[in-house]
Amino acid sequence: MIDRLFRLFDPREAQAVDPEEKVKLAVAVILLEVAHADRNFAPLEARLVDGDLARRFGLTPDEVRELVGRAEQKRQESLDLHQFTRQLNQHLSLEEKLQVMEAVWEVIYADGELDRYEDALARQLAGLLHLSPRQA
Repeated sequence: MIDRLFRLFDPREAQAVDPEEKVKLAVAVILLEVAHADRNFAPLEARLVDGDLARRFGLTPDEVRELVGRAEQKRQESLDLHQFTRQLNQHLSLEEKLQVMEAVWEVIYADGELDRYEDALARQLAGLLHLSPRQA
């Protein structure tokens, strides 16, 4: 347990992870957080998240399951989304960030309703991704 904690703060551990893997994990965490924002993680939302990750990154169903599992753990351990949006800001173009926001809105509207928590989270994400309200 203590070894795991030390690894979290070891700069070599942070550098050992491929930037593409960081982006995959960040997108997955963000989509899962959005799906959980209304406290109702519906099966359709899960399918949308899985489908987006598979298409965006060319992943197999097994790879998607593994990524979603890691992302869910990170989502539960994290206090905020800054570390994940920072990864996206460092490694994605404006167009790619807009595509992430498009996926965010697809997950939000999966149930046909816009919950106030979902709306607030989407606006927060847009700001963290340096997108204007119009772009989001």
